[in-house]
Amino acid sequence: MIAVTDGEAIISLDFTDEVSMNDHSDHPLLLQLEKELGEYFVGKRASFSLPLNPTGTPFQKSVWNTLITIAYGQTITYAEEAKRFGNPKATRAVANANGRNPIAILIPCHRVIATGGGLGGYSGGIEKKEFLLRLESEKSSH
Repeated sequence: MIAVTDGEAIISLDFTDEVSMNDHSDHPLLLQLEKELGEYFVGKRASFSLPLNPTGTPFQKSVWNTLITIAYGQTITYAEEAKRFGNPKATRAVANANGRNPIAILIPCHRVIATGGGLGGYSGGIEKKEFLLRLESEKSSH
């Protein structure tokens, strides 16, 4: 994964297929992110404490704030997300905003699935969405 901070908050966290050992930073936020993600991936963390400052439109930021309310180990549909967001007719716009989420995992767009139970899309790749949902489902049931 590649993370970026503006010095005050995490502004980006994304998946990458590149392997690079010399891009590590000793910035306290990135070190804390590495620690919290490590705990998340072994099932010892269900929420994150880091400040977030994603870049996006006011609409996108409002949608992303809705995503943060989805509990660990839970999923909702895009239609349900639009209802929670306060505009049930905005399902497609909400789904598009999810696709532009710049902070993977911490803003949990992977917890939103299609009506009927299909996974829908995921900018990190559908196999990563499946992995994250399975991880959370297994850890939340213990």
